Amino acid sequence: MDYQKAIEKYGVSYQQVYAWVRKYQAGREEALQDNRGRKKPVEELEEHERLQLRIKELEARNEYLEMENDFAKKLAEIKRRNTR
Repeated sequence: MDYQKAIEKYGVSYQQVYAWVRKYQAGREEALQDNRGRKKPVEELEEHERLQLRIKELEARNEYLEMENDFAKKLAEIKRRNTR
């Protein structure tokens, strides 16, 4: 384990590399995974959280479909201009 090479390769401090090595030695590769911001599985969500998630999904889908529709309109307009 060459700490200096890791510091140069990843552009981090000695303390960071040391922490990574200690985590790896304690729990192998799984210990190095970053679990910050972990989302709960849908089964663990309360009813209102599930509904809020569904609303966000539908809003994202609606935005995607609006963009797709705008793109199709623009494409049709360009085709019409080119056929004249």
